Amino acid sequence: MSAIKRALLSVTDKSGLVGFAQGLAALGVELISTGGTAKLLREGGLKVHDVAEVTGFPEMLDGRVKTIHPRIAAGVLAIRENPAHMQALAAHAIPTIDLLVVNLYDFAAAAAKPGATIEELIENIDIGGPTMIRAAAKNHQDVAIVTDPEDYDALLEEMNANGGALGLKTKWDLARKAYALTARYDAAITTRLAQIEVEDGRYKDQPAGLPKTLSIQVPGRQVLRYGENPHQQAALYAAGAEGVANGEQLHGKELSYNNLVDLDAAWQLINEFSEPAAAIIKHTNPCGCAQHDVLAEAYRRALAADPVSAFGGVLAFNRELDEETAHEVSKLFVEAIAAPGFSYKALSILMAKKNLRLVKVRGGASEEPVVKSISGGYLVQSADAATLNRAEAKIVTQRGPSVEEWKSLEFAWKVAKHVKSNAIVYAKDGQLIAAGAGQMSRVDSVKVGAMKAVLPLAGSVVASDAFFPFPDGLEAAAANGATAFIQPGGSVKDADVIAAADALGVAMVFTGIRHFRH
Repeated sequence: MSAIKRALLSVTDKSGLVGFAQGLAALGVELISTGGTAKLLREGGLKVHDVAEVTGFPEMLDGRVKTIHPRIAAGVLAIRENPAHMQALAAHAIPTIDLLVVNLYDFAAAAAKPGATIEELIENIDIGGPTMIRAAAKNHQDVAIVTDPEDYDALLEEMNANGGALGLKTKWDLARKAYALTARYDAAITTRLAQIEVEDGRYKDQPAGLPKTLSIQVPGRQVLRYGENPHQQAALYAAGAEGVANGEQLHGKELSYNNLVDLDAAWQLINEFSEPAAAIIKHTNPCGCAQHDVLAEAYRRALAADPVSAFGGVLAFNRELDEETAHEVSKLFVEAIAAPGFSYKALSILMAKKNLRLVKVRGGASEEPVVKSISGGYLVQSADAATLNRAEAKIVTQRGPSVEEWKSLEFAWKVAKHVKSNAIVYAKDGQLIAAGAGQMSRVDSVKVGAMKAVLPLAGSVVASDAFFPFPDGLEAAAANGATAFIQPGGSVKDADVIAAADALGVAMVFTGIRHFRH
């Protein structure tokens, strides 16, 4: 291994850079830099050579041209064990560059900025950075390419232990990381620019549509023990800081594939509510859900709906988990809990269960497009972010819902959105009473929900994720005690269903919104 003698540093993210550069200088590494990076290093008391000193050419075109030059490219790309390469460098007095520290203009931030112009987007496309990164990664056996400030400390530690050198494995790992970075960067550019068209000589932004080309570049976060079943391989990939995939596990066994799927289902459901709420999920379906001013009471009400199915389930809360709620939860065996936080006393109670997985999750429900693989390709759809607007809903029966029925209908509609189709939800007073999930006929979902009920159905309301194709489903639910219904409408038999509702004296609301979930 050869000691690193010369490094070029040119970064957008300057966190930790001065300390890293000081460590390099202490090892006798010569520093070359550009613009703002060079200024920062000099302010840190470091001796730095400007890139212009190496190229013999000034930065130009408002900084567009800094490092794109044969004297930089050759110093990076020359294979040290190739005599012809080294003779060419010597003939032109080009110094080798052994370490490159580069990260890129933050295009994603520019793309996310409301009202960003095409000019702003274009100026935030880095050219020199990816060029240098790929050049160094290509010649990784001779050049270390550093793109992540998180690597600085480990690299200095290795260099100090090896006389200023880095091993081939380290350089290979850095190169792979660099290629992944440029792939994600190009994918972000491709996705955003695909939303811009030129019409009548003008750029027209159309950011609301789905991408013309699907590009998914997300780093691996964790290799999982197995997938849905032990014979299946699985891994978690995640980017950013929000959502279940980026949750902070505070305690318990390693999260499984099924844990993560259920935690996400629970998190998506619980974020439907602004009041304190609790959700209990089993195989992605809610077997309990309730809202209440007191979080512990919300949990007790959620559990009351189906305490048998709740055993071994996954819980989610939309408030910090407090001591009282933790005491209640500790009485039941559950696999995992997601919440925006856990009080100290709640943690002390729940951590007594050594296997219970506790996950702190940031952010609300995801509005990212939903991707599903099918044989030969992928399906992509926008997230189901539709919410009920009472003013836009249509009362179609002679009797309208009472004030209390309206509240229960709104609650039931939020829950039904997260039940597998065909979905029927019985609810009352901010509490899930029972759910019929995943049946092939809607009337069977009505019957399954009633069969599962351990709480009284009398006076409950019913939400249906799609229209009732015939009156039979509504009639069966009314016979079970339901007094009001909410559904999308749109069946060719709507008139028959409405007539049945009127004959039974129940209220019914059409939303015009369907919530299929497969």
